Amino acid sequence: MSNDNPMAAAGVVFAAMFLLGLIDNAVAVIARDTGLWQFHAMRGVLATAILATMSALGYARLRPNRLWAVALRGGFTGVAMLIYFGCLGFMSVSQVAAGLFTAPIWVMIIGALFLGQPVGPTRISAALLGFGGVLLVLQPFQGGLDPVALVPMASGFFYAIGALATRQWCEGESTLSMLLFFFLWLGLFGLIGTLWFTLFPVEVPAGPDGFLLRGLVWPGTTSWALLGVQVVGSMVAVGMLFRGYQLGDAAQVAIFEYSLLIFAAFWGWILFGQTLTPLAVLGMGLIALSGAVISRRSKPPVLENATAEPQGGGLAP
Repeated sequence: MSNDNPMAAAGVVFAAMFLLGLIDNAVAVIARDTGLWQFHAMRGVLATAILATMSALGYARLRPNRLWAVALRGGFTGVAMLIYFGCLGFMSVSQVAAGLFTAPIWVMIIGALFLGQPVGPTRISAALLGFGGVLLVLQPFQGGLDPVALVPMASGFFYAIGALATRQWCEGESTLSMLLFFFLWLGLFGLIGTLWFTLFPVEVPAGPDGFLLRGLVWPGTTSWALLGVQVVGSMVAVGMLFRGYQLGDAAQVAIFEYSLLIFAAFWGWILFGQTLTPLAVLGMGLIALSGAVISRRSKPPVLENATAEPQGGGLAP
């Protein structure tokens, strides 16, 4: 008998996306006086400390069953989020999220090329539709060819590999152990980048333009506060998203994740006065429609203990 509760799943996931849309917009403020690499290093330390405390108190199982699988999967999702947050320093959350939400398209392509998974004309058409939507949002040809505008799609590519790794290698693993290795990788990437740009400094533009090149600095009070909010908020939101996947069918819940595009645009407008062009709104609709079709047409085997990691194209690491 099914224990699905689609209304509760939708409510939990919408709340998670509402929160993520808010806290991810905070990165634009953090980028004014802090570097991407230091941001991830501090974020990794804080998140690991929280998870270790939860484990010490008996609220979390952090030891993985297959260390190599969880570590490798964490590396792929870590790279995805490294690109995602790096782009937030000079692009809006709506634009970067549009690139990340190409993940279902990448999952379909990688699955077909390397895992022998069949792909029919419906999903191929949906993928082309979604790619067209991404182009409308990112507008890489506005004012001439700008390949940098397509960089957010790379986050979707690595997130897709992480999703496939979760499905293929990490069955039965603790969600919090996977979350731990995700933050450990981000912290390691951040530490390496911080040391590099501190020991070999380059000319750093002022404000958000220097986000990718900034070495070790002492962040302002606002950035410290927002960093704490970002870490705690993202962990709460991810936990809510995981709960949503426990309450509802994975294909349906993955569709609810696309509400992030709406909430990111809403918070960008409230906080920074950012507005969307009609073409960008159309593009977001096409991306959501594409993801919905691909998710509904993708039917992975149902596990007896269906508490697995989200398999959609959203922000859950």
